[in-house]
Amino acid sequence: MAELTLSLSRRIPASQQEVWNVVADIAGSPDRIASIAEVELLTGEPIGVGSRWKETRLLLGRKTTEEMEMTAFEPPVRYVVEADSCGAHFVSELRCDADGDDATMLTMTMETTPVTMLARIMKPVAKLTMGTSRKMIEQDLDDIFKACSPAEPGEA
Repeated sequence: MAELTLSLSRRIPASQQEVWNVVADIAGSPDRIASIAEVELLTGEPIGVGSRWKETRLLLGRKTTEEMEMTAFEPPVRYVVEADSCGAHFVSELRCDADGDDATMLTMTMETTPVTMLARIMKPVAKLTMGTSRKMIEQDLDDIFKACSPAEPGEA
């Protein structure tokens, strides 16, 4: 069972399929999500269960790269990605739930389970970083919102 869980949602004025097309385009995510600098697909496309990639993000002014694996893929509703880093196991779920005909409730949930003894000891410190994780997920949701929303008149 996860030791730390963070879940945030954002209503997006676009169909479930439109939102899914944006969030399931793993290779294109650096073009849409500001904190993702690079994605290197390790298993190629199409994306599905078993797909692996390296994702480089800018976190607190530094680049960090993690290897991710898709462990559930249920278009156009949800996918689950898992990774191991810093002595912890991370499980992230991204859900696209239809909210009427022309909107989607996008929910991102991140669960963290310390695996190593050091990670267990550092759990109180990890709780202090939840604010940073919350801000990162909020920014990701904002970036996806922008990618799914039509441009305002006069914008190109």
